[in-house]
Amino acid sequence: MSDIFVSYARSTERQAQQVAEALRVLGYAVWRDDELPAHRAYGEVIEERLRSAKAVVVIWSADAARSQWVRAEADVAREAGTLVQVSVDGTMPPIPFNQIQCADLNGWSGDTETAGWAKIVSSVGSLVGDARPVAEAERPSAPAKRVAICVLPFINMSGDAEQEYFSDGISEDIITDLSKVSALSVVARNTSFTYKGRVADVKEVARELGVTHVLEGSVRKAGGRVRINAQLIDGEAGDHVWADRYDRDLDDIFAIQDEISKAIVGALRLKLLPKEKKAIEHRGTSSVEAYNLYLMARQHWISGNDGDSRRDEVVVRICRQATTIDADYGKAWALMALAQTELRFRHDRIDEDGLASAERALRLDPTLAEAHCIKARYLASQDGRYDDAIRQIEIAIGLAPNSWEVNKEAARLLFSRGDSKGAVPYFEKATELMESDYHAPGMLQTCYNALGDTEGMRRSAEKSLSRIEKALAQDPTNGAALGFGAVALSALGDGERAREWINRAMLFAPENLTMRYNLVCALTVNLGDYDGALDLLETFINKMNAMLVTHLQVDPDIDRLRDKPRFVRMLAEAKERLAAAAAAEVPNEMPRAV
Repeated sequence: MSDIFVSYARSTERQAQQVAEALRVLGYAVWRDDELPAHRAYGEVIEERLRSAKAVVVIWSADAARSQWVRAEADVAREAGTLVQVSVDGTMPPIPFNQIQCADLNGWSGDTETAGWAKIVSSVGSLVGDARPVAEAERPSAPAKRVAICVLPFINMSGDAEQEYFSDGISEDIITDLSKVSALSVVARNTSFTYKGRVADVKEVARELGVTHVLEGSVRKAGGRVRINAQLIDGEAGDHVWADRYDRDLDDIFAIQDEISKAIVGALRLKLLPKEKKAIEHRGTSSVEAYNLYLMARQHWISGNDGDSRRDEVVVRICRQATTIDADYGKAWALMALAQTELRFRHDRIDEDGLASAERALRLDPTLAEAHCIKARYLASQDGRYDDAIRQIEIAIGLAPNSWEVNKEAARLLFSRGDSKGAVPYFEKATELMESDYHAPGMLQTCYNALGDTEGMRRSAEKSLSRIEKALAQDPTNGAALGFGAVALSALGDGERAREWINRAMLFAPENLTMRYNLVCALTVNLGDYDGALDLLETFINKMNAMLVTHLQVDPDIDRLRDKPRFVRMLAEAKERLAAAAAAEVPNEMPRAV
């Protein structure tokens, strides 16, 4: 077991990683929940690790102070006498933890000479004992102040808002490229993109994120030409470390990205290993046209239209065009597989075979974690092979622990088995990884409500509603968003507005069964209109597919209807209908995951 357990809120994951790495450099065995296995219950593993740790480092922040989980872990450590406290944003520990000393790491960038870090090391040493000696040959060579960078979203200067996908895609690819450099710490995309559209003071950004450098830039794409300006800035002094302008043919876009990444590594005087250089240069396609289509499809995929078949249809069409241009473009095949799987399992589009696309993607690139998620969905939802599905999710998490899609699928799989508590950390991480995702915080709302965590439920509802309102500003007819919005509004006590949204949703998208289902949840769990919920459910339960019926059986939002005779009858009829349909299927007609 580990010497040290690290407790933190998702918004401070970067700082938690930084603290854990610095303690490991000293020779301590450190555990935090990024090592959580997918096959074990979240609560079981946490309790086991928490109670076996000799020291529990609790990283306090504004979010951590509001988190039931962090406070519970801190309480266990306080009772056991293993609590070590640190604040990373100036937030003081809440009562009763404010009676115990707390180290100050506000704005810490990894400097091991600071007083705050010295206090942590002293406290850990008194609890755990001297760190186990590490042979010099085995000790990581870490500078006192690790080089860390935030890539701000590049500004779209094309004069066309429709080109936003391209500038965002370039920014994301540079983040991905720099993340492959082992000597460099890179702020995750979800954090850096919170600064999108804001006039950000670079020195303030560096202080807030605890980074040494900030990269900013702009992209202008017109016709067959692209102009990219980029500048690397010292976060402490505010001085330019490096800057350049690239005015080239669009066909040179891959070369430009390679040059920017290598120029940054050179300017920071870091060592780029041969395998890292090769990884940066690997784009998955040599076709600029296919790459441009992939970026366009990706932007549609991450838009706030979860549950809307129109989104998935657009993604499939664009990806089909990309794979027609380059049949060996694995990332395009994987993205198409994600959208096809949504169409198949959520919208009954049996003609869409996401499994075949996922397997094609994995043949081209076995490291595509999202393709393993598709195999997991087929194994669980179609074949009923839950253990095999879990193994695919474990592979995906091992390949891409910070993938939005991977965390979302892990959460979905656990929730479908009735494990709300186990699903929470994955839904939390998915929520943090994608700022446009209203579905993940919406599902968190359901999980926290089932767990009796009113504070967590309200916080998730507020976050979901905020994102939904942005999605509706883009498309007021988005039925999926209106459905989730009605649930959030009812949870927040705004019943009148919730009913207004229910009426709008039924007017704009009556054919969207997932939306109708969410309206049933809104009427049931918070509005207490059980007859209204059953009336609505009766209008479409005979059209619900196997996935939605399975969800109906495990969803805690529906628990208050389960003893109603009408519900019992409707559910029994739905299960009988699906069983008859399954028995009538031609053998081997459905694709199976292997």
